[in-house]
Amino acid sequence: MLRSFLVTAAVVIVAQPLFAQDKLDLKKIEEAQTKAINFLKTTQAEDGSWTSPTQPGVSGLVVYSLLTSGVPVDDPTVAKGLKHLESFIQKDGGIYDPNTSHKNYETSIIVTALTEANKDGRYAETIAKAVDFLKGIQWDGPEGAAEVDPAFGGQGYGRSKRPDLSNTAFFLEALTAAGVSKNDPAFKNALVFVSRCQNLKGSNDTVFGDKINDGGFYYTPAGGGASMAGPATPEGGLRSYGSMTYAGLKSMVYAGLTKDDPRVKAASEWIAKFYTLEENPGMGQQGLYYYLLTAARTFKALGTDEFVDAKGGKHPWRAEISNKLIGLQKPNGSWINPADRWMEGNPEIVTAYALSTLKACEGGKK
Repeated sequence: MLRSFLVTAAVVIVAQPLFAQDKLDLKKIEEAQTKAINFLKTTQAEDGSWTSPTQPGVSGLVVYSLLTSGVPVDDPTVAKGLKHLESFIQKDGGIYDPNTSHKNYETSIIVTALTEANKDGRYAETIAKAVDFLKGIQWDGPEGAAEVDPAFGGQGYGRSKRPDLSNTAFFLEALTAAGVSKNDPAFKNALVFVSRCQNLKGSNDTVFGDKINDGGFYYTPAGGGASMAGPATPEGGLRSYGSMTYAGLKSMVYAGLTKDDPRVKAASEWIAKFYTLEENPGMGQQGLYYYLLTAARTFKALGTDEFVDAKGGKHPWRAEISNKLIGLQKPNGSWINPADRWMEGNPEIVTAYALSTLKACEGGKK
């Protein structure tokens, strides 16, 4: 298990698109995508859903992955999936199952899918209303969270749950996909919450801020705080781990922070020290595919094609991550995680994650 560390190594992030692009095997990526698309087409239910007719977040992940992998909007599988997602549009603008406690999660994911399907403007109004809905349930004054509250600016599964970094990252992914300005108060308030999820003295003003001070991120400072990487340290610190550190760094970039910001530097140094594709640092195999997707999106958001770790090792991440995934693909085109936590024992969810990751790895391919 990952313990607390003080990162002293530096990270160098450089843009060398030709170097990383030369390392990619785009033919193998395309072959893996085709196999995965065919798998997902065979597992769609008659009603257009995947996994469950009452879990539109899962279907949203799949539809998004198919669209970004080049499956057209009018493809029968995608068209049926979009129709299913449309059935969850609510009067308040959210897109969720009415009996769910995952309103932010479901709406955020579906917004990203509808944005990909919106080339002709068919979903413009729906997306705008959904974005307003998401802003409305962000934790602030109406949710009883003043700015001094550790919950301020975050997103949870819905109003009944405490906010957390994972849900906040999905929220910011949706706002970014929808073209919301980084100057929007929703981004600025979310950045307050995200900063409070980082183990960094000086920028995290919660009781956890200076306990570990390694630059990594944990799940939430709200509701007494929590890290999925294990119990609090004897000093009361919340342990950093891989998927949340990438999610936190990506969220900061989406919110407008640059690589010169101390928070970005500290997170990058943590990643440099614990860079690996063999596990989700601090969590072992748990959440591995979510981790790989979040890592790829983070490096892409940073605008880098080569990452240098704390020992000076150079990593053309697009090639490394895509090759890792291709090696894990099952003969039927799916992926699955034997460590079944956070639904990664579900091949439809994990295959959607993997497809989206491969797309992020394509680089300059059109």
